[in-house]
Amino acid sequence: MLHLFRYRIPSKYSEQFQEAYSYINVRQVTVLSSVLIAIAFGVRMTSIFYEKELVAMPNLLQYNILNWVQIVGASFFAIISTFATKSTRWTTLNRNILVVIFCIFLLTTSFTVSFLFSMFNPKNTLTIFLTGVVAISIFFALEFKQIILISIYIVGLFFAAMIIPDISDQQKVLNVIMSGVLAFFMFACSRYCYYYKSEQFVKVKQLEEKNMEVQILIQQKSEILGFVAHDLRNPLNNIEALTKILLDEEEHKNSVDMQLILSSTRQAKHIIDDLLEVAHNDKNPFHLQSTNINDFMNGIYENWQKKLNKERLINFKPAESAITAAVNPSKLTRVIDNLVGNSLKFSGPETPIDIEVCKSENQCIIRISDLGIGIPINLQTVLFDQFSKAGRPGLRGEKSVGLGLHISKQIIEQHGGSIAVFSKENEGTTFQIEIPLIAA
Repeated sequence: MLHLFRYRIPSKYSEQFQEAYSYINVRQVTVLSSVLIAIAFGVRMTSIFYEKELVAMPNLLQYNILNWVQIVGASFFAIISTFATKSTRWTTLNRNILVVIFCIFLLTTSFTVSFLFSMFNPKNTLTIFLTGVVAISIFFALEFKQIILISIYIVGLFFAAMIIPDISDQQKVLNVIMSGVLAFFMFACSRYCYYYKSEQFVKVKQLEEKNMEVQILIQQKSEILGFVAHDLRNPLNNIEALTKILLDEEEHKNSVDMQLILSSTRQAKHIIDDLLEVAHNDKNPFHLQSTNINDFMNGIYENWQKKLNKERLINFKPAESAITAAVNPSKLTRVIDNLVGNSLKFSGPETPIDIEVCKSENQCIIRISDLGIGIPINLQTVLFDQFSKAGRPGLRGEKSVGLGLHISKQIIEQHGGSIAVFSKENEGTTFQIEIPLIAA
């Protein structure tokens, strides 16, 4: 409890908190002023309709004057607070002064109502005054000096109220005690609310800072990847070109070393392409176009057939009816090629690769299946992660850096779709892509 009384917001965030909550406090002035106007106006209407019944009411004149004070005062604060929230000329100090003055006005009017109800003995009826105290404690985030000033004002109100009535010394002592209790109650509640509001503010600011740091790191990562990839591509192009020239020469035509250099260079270029894809895939949204998926997938199937030249069996099963979806042909081709390549990499030469197209109610479904070595369950959870630990060499020693499936997932998600894997070890793997259909 003592920690709440001594609590100060960390200096790093103090100025931001004061600035932000000076606006929030002023908006609360607008809200409470409007509520007070509504209540006071309602009381005014009641006094008009039930004038005969209220004639005999004690202190009617004082109530009447107080009611007009509430209507006029609350209207003034509603107008000023509305202006203060929109004006750029008001400083944090100006807004804080406005809030303190409103709190004093609210306490004074609510105390006066209670004072009149209690027949000029402050301690007897304090319900309305407590409403004002609670409203100030809960609705406003008041700084330490502000709440101390208002607490002292409460004690001063009780002392001032004891001058008017003719009450005994015992009653005066009770009033003094009551004023101290109420002042402490408001101070404690206010500090409690201030603590939690400021703690929440600090946590939000710290979260924003962390998010900003993460965004900077992501940007730096992408820039580094792009820079490294671009700088590596030129020397690799030179190596590939020189190797091709040497292989064209008769003496190097069947050189295993040259073939290895050429193969390694091309593999490195593929890795660089993957790095560039990772670096720029989120930044560059691509164009989608309406595409007949059966025809599109048949084109990919025929290209693989030509490339493999009957070395491997690939089966293609199109959908029974035409399917149209919005896709980026080059990007989706990359995904399908990657999945087919993986199936070839992790299955024996005697087993077929199946490509199937079908549709559900509102999704185009593409499946690429093999009867290969499958994927262990523990690797399936990280399969689509960047630089995934699930990257494994193929059955013929093909290497992987764990980027292909991550890129494929990114591309499919940018199509508004999803990609999933279903696999059992030594039984095979199926990758299923779902992309939204275009209504006919």
